[in-house]
Amino acid sequence: MTAVQSEPPASPPEGRYGSGDRRFDRDADARADRTLRRVALVLGVLVAVGIGWYGWRSIADSPVSAQVVAFKAVSDQAVEIHLEVHKDAGSAVVCTLRSEDADHNEVGRKDVRLTQHAGQVDTVVTVRTTARGTTGELVGCSTASR
Repeated sequence: MTAVQSEPPASPPEGRYGSGDRRFDRDADARADRTLRRVALVLGVLVAVGIGWYGWRSIADSPVSAQVVAFKAVSDQAVEIHLEVHKDAGSAVVCTLRSEDADHNEVGRKDVRLTQHAGQVDTVVTVRTTARGTTGELVGCSTASR
């Protein structure tokens, strides 16, 4: 039987699988981690600022706020809605009101134009209905051109 001589394993080509000194690889990994953390922090701050700005603009740009104080079905053909509106003094506002029946079908709708010069307007609006209304709702308000 002949003896087989084993050769030492061949070393990989220089630079192909990283340097033989692992200290340099750890430093590069640490720098990459710090860079990624900084980028994530900057992006997180930008997203938070963007969300805050959008929320503030959507609230601040709304010069009209309104609410239904009370409503009452006065007959099978009408609902009275007490509406309170806060707006810029001297501006005109259009508010849309509606009434629904017990099955949540819309039975009445009305657009109300408020042109009073006061900043706060309290008014009672009668909405005609096709059946007995069980609710009086504010759909929305917006500023109107004069």
